[in-house]
Amino acid sequence: MKFQKDEVMQVVKKIKYPGFSRDIVSFGLVKDISFDDNVLKIMMTFSTEDPEKRTAIMADIRKELAGYHFKDIIFDLSERKAAEQQAGSTIVKQEIPGVKFIIATASGKGGVGKSTVAVNLASALASLNYKTGLLDADIYGPSIPLMLNINEAPKAIENKLIPVEKYGLKIISIGFFLKSQDDALIWRGPMVMRAVEQLLFDVQWGELDFLVVDLPPGTGDAQLTLAQRVPISGAIIVTTPQDVALIDARKAVNMFKSIGTPILGIIENMSYFICPHCTTRTDIFSHGGGKKTSLQMQVPYLGELPIIPSLREKADEGIPSSQLKESTRPEKIFFEELAKKIAGIFIKK
Repeated sequence: MKFQKDEVMQVVKKIKYPGFSRDIVSFGLVKDISFDDNVLKIMMTFSTEDPEKRTAIMADIRKELAGYHFKDIIFDLSERKAAEQQAGSTIVKQEIPGVKFIIATASGKGGVGKSTVAVNLASALASLNYKTGLLDADIYGPSIPLMLNINEAPKAIENKLIPVEKYGLKIISIGFFLKSQDDALIWRGPMVMRAVEQLLFDVQWGELDFLVVDLPPGTGDAQLTLAQRVPISGAIIVTTPQDVALIDARKAVNMFKSIGTPILGIIENMSYFICPHCTTRTDIFSHGGGKKTSLQMQVPYLGELPIIPSLREKADEGIPSSQLKESTRPEKIFFEELAKKIAGIFIKK
């Protein structure tokens, strides 16, 4: 009996990741399917270090495909092993006590609105009554203290930092420890990696449904440290539509894929501009590149966010979109819908 790859993939798509409402294919766990003399070979990569979850997923696959009567089903995990070897020696991931899901916001290059997405997504999740934390891990360019208008430094109790709380969020930023916003951190890789570890584990986060992490742009030490040290639930890639940003966005997607981190999707920021006077639309940075890239990279597309002057103005004032009173404001609607999408992936109703 001959089997079609797409047919088998559709069956595998029925399998949910343990504890999630999302299937293992959209999570990026299934990399390829092949056949050899009625033997099914499934190439997989796992972001979890929990052997029970890995075993449960493979058992569910065998159960769903039992009716196909394959001679054998072989699971190939070599891609994950190769990624670990490339990333460095032994990778030991550690859960952050009390934190259920870690969402990383990333970008291939700076200036595309990654921090804007991180702040407003976290705030929107909090407004939906999810216990949410926000970690500013952008070591070289921390902007969250300004974007949330926070001037106080966190306190420490028994060698643990206590997050600053505002807008229903628990917030930690490397910017809290600088003398001024103009100070520059001139750190080499090992210092960056150690700082990220401290921001993750030396903080009393308490019970959180989501910890949103604002990463530095690029694919460097901070991103690798986060991916190595904690089980990232998923990454959101932020880009603008022009080609120079999309090249770097693809690099970010490939980096997270190579280390087994699920890609939740791509957001196209600064997608277009509507003139407030004549209502004419202008695609200042081109348009549609984010959606095209998501199709090419086979990752979800989370939507487009236009250039909204009030979004920038409120960010400078330290007010996230969830705090706007006007329910019809486009930025408020966008981030509420984004928060619902992200929560829907992880939280079972």
